[in-house]
Amino acid sequence: MSTSVRKQIPTRFGGMMIVAGTAIGAGMLANPTATAGVWFGGSVLILLYVWLCMYLSGLMLLEATLHFPQGASFHTVVRGLLGPGWSLVTGFAVAFVLYSLTYAYIFVGGGLTQNSLLAIAAWFTEQPLAVSRELSSLLFLLILATSVWISTRVVDRFSTILIGGMLISFFLSTGSLLESVTTAVLFDHQGQGESQYWRYAWAALPVCLASFGYHGNVPSLVSYYNKDAKPVARSILWGSLLALGIYLLWQLAVQGNLPRTEFAPVLSAGGDVSALLAALNVYVTTDAVARSLNAFAFMAIASSFLGVTLGLFDYIRDLFGFADTARGRLKAAAITFLPPLLACLILPTGFVTVMGYVGLMAAVWAALVPALLAYAARKQFPRTVGGYQVVGGVWLIAFVGVFAVIVFVVQLALLVEWLPVFNGH
Repeated sequence: MSTSVRKQIPTRFGGMMIVAGTAIGAGMLANPTATAGVWFGGSVLILLYVWLCMYLSGLMLLEATLHFPQGASFHTVVRGLLGPGWSLVTGFAVAFVLYSLTYAYIFVGGGLTQNSLLAIAAWFTEQPLAVSRELSSLLFLLILATSVWISTRVVDRFSTILIGGMLISFFLSTGSLLESVTTAVLFDHQGQGESQYWRYAWAALPVCLASFGYHGNVPSLVSYYNKDAKPVARSILWGSLLALGIYLLWQLAVQGNLPRTEFAPVLSAGGDVSALLAALNVYVTTDAVARSLNAFAFMAIASSFLGVTLGLFDYIRDLFGFADTARGRLKAAAITFLPPLLACLILPTGFVTVMGYVGLMAAVWAALVPALLAYAARKQFPRTVGGYQVVGGVWLIAFVGVFAVIVFVVQLALLVEWLPVFNGH
């Protein structure tokens, strides 16, 4: 009996790996591009500000979720505290963001899987392997979706392995870049190009917010740790800090080697990794970096896919009231994975259009709603659950709420081209 009970205890670092894996994802590769206007000093301050706000909003969501039965997700928590109107708004925001990200990750993961299969085949035979992008996307989805369908515990184990591999490949890919960082490039002291920085700070906020988007996993972690607030709070802290540390090192590696004035081709290519490496190759050899970075990108996409779809899966299961059985989880898995898979196969490049709205919706459900939930929970439930409450009172709730409103307005202004965007010249 004791052995059986011991096996049911969640791992100490499992939650941290889920949070970090969900947050890092492909968004990391967009950060140097999004913050090129403010450059290194400005990007550090913006990342720290966004991390703090998103960390606090995650804790506020944890506090509110603890007042509900184990297994409750966004649907139950928001409806219980804010009413059906906010539940509808939040449900749309959660579904839009998580389905859009799942859609994008299937497409990008399919391409990375296809490249990996072709590279592996080239080691064994000179005959080219006939594998389509569609088949590669399906293979990528089936392997990872099965993990989500089985249990959060499997996602925990898989995420830990992926994060480990991701860290190894990250340091292999950035080692030579970090060694060649120069202060003149890092602090843009070369005296060339545009000298304005802070006017571009607004444009960096939505991308940085999306880089810390782990909130869909908070209700899942509350259930996973049996409503014990301490390990969930610890997972949010260390998982988000791990993501922040990797982001800062990556900013240092890129913006310490590639001059701000040379970012034009990278920006015109939408921040594509190959364009970034091609630009860096002028200043430092990136052949070995490219191989390690491709491995990093694959594991980052896979770990983010697991975290994002775990949050969507649990939200779907809560929304439709599916039982936590193999059959109930299969129904939830079908609703979670089939729509983005079909969209990816029918409109393989359509995510470019919708991704501009992801930051808009994420500001609502990952920042504004958690702040409102914490405020409503304290009014509706005067007593805390397990003695847990986010410090700071109403002022800290207002701090996070204002951040959410700022990002929402900024994203709207960017969509209608009312704010300046750095073009690298």
